[in-house]
Amino acid sequence: MVLPIVAYGDPILKKVATEIQKDHKDLEILLKNMFETMHKSHGVGLAAPQIGQSIRLFIVDANPFADEYPEAKDFTQVFINPVMIEETGTNWVFNEGCLSIPGIREDVTRKPTLKIKYYNEHWNEEEKEFSGIIARVIQHEYDHIEGKLFIEHISTLKKTLIKGKLNDISKGKVDVEYKMRFFRK
Repeated sequence: MVLPIVAYGDPILKKVATEIQKDHKDLEILLKNMFETMHKSHGVGLAAPQIGQSIRLFIVDANPFADEYPEAKDFTQVFINPVMIEETGTNWVFNEGCLSIPGIREDVTRKPTLKIKYYNEHWNEEEKEFSGIIARVIQHEYDHIEGKLFIEHISTLKKTLIKGKLNDISKGKVDVEYKMRFFRK
């Protein structure tokens, strides 16, 4: 089932998400719905807060980047209760967007390599290092479960320049090809 994406302005996007338990009700169905929603929305990642659930869960499917970044081919992963261990390397700028903030893209600086501990969809604990575009997508989605949005990584001037667009999104004044849920509408 395709779920509506929570739009900028909803307080759930600013809340630090809580851990989930192994017996989380209907987790398998939730994951299926999240992947269906992400693919229908043409995203490469989706965090549970973006569908209205403040839990520490996100998914990544980096395949859309495979033409430009070969390491993204066939990279699909579930991250349950992730903990960022470290981010390293020389800062790397990349133009990011977000399903919760449609129509806005900005250059964001992040470290190119990360180490993260998490549970996969089978509740096997993993600790892995990722780099490049895969690390970028993971960092973006990890921010969501920490109550942060990519626009918090841009300059005050750029935030001022997009303030009107952000306000419009929060009021539902935006055209998208996927279902959205607006807080103030």
